[in-house]
Amino acid sequence: MFKWLGLIAIVFVLIVGMTAYFFMKGPDVSRYEYLKEPQLSEKPDQPVLVVEAKGDPNLIGGQVFSLLFKTYYSLKDNAKDFRVAARARWPHIIATLPKEQWLGWYALPVSATARLPYDFKAPPGLKVSLAVWHYGTMAEILHIGPYSAEATTIVRLKDFIKARGYRITGEHEEEYLKGPSLFGPGDPDNYYTIIKCQVVKKMKKMEETSTR
Repeated sequence: MFKWLGLIAIVFVLIVGMTAYFFMKGPDVSRYEYLKEPQLSEKPDQPVLVVEAKGDPNLIGGQVFSLLFKTYYSLKDNAKDFRVAARARWPHIIATLPKEQWLGWYALPVSATARLPYDFKAPPGLKVSLAVWHYGTMAEILHIGPYSAEATTIVRLKDFIKARGYRITGEHEEEYLKGPSLFGPGDPDNYYTIIKCQVVKKMKKMEETSTR
């Protein structure tokens, strides 16, 4: 019996180790090098698992992402991906609010058929749901480095959007290709984050005048 328990323990450690390895490794960041320069692209809508939480992301992020991934692997009828990248949206103009008041939607892409377990209950203060995030025309840029240094990259993206004759219509979104792992914060200088937002083409002044 003890021999079987030992084998089960070894298998459990291997599974946990493999899961931790994939979390740490994350997606292949080399696929996103082209986004070092801002780009426009068309993206389809995406079903997601969402954890809604209010507070400073630097303080609540660990709890939120832990719940997000734990729930992701408990979903029914979902094609799971060990290298899935988490993302987040903020529905308000966060620059005007103190961080403890930020409302964040933290998410993972899921299959359209995904279902929460029938007995699932979210922890107090957190809301968990399945939703569809709408995309369409997106402006994106890759930020390499700590989250605290994103401001310059965001300005580059906004300047690009304006120069191309577009305006922002959707929430600020970030996709975390490489960041803190299960083993700690790692090296923030090597974090890879895609910053994106939904945009629409501005109407020319003559077109606006003709419709009045």
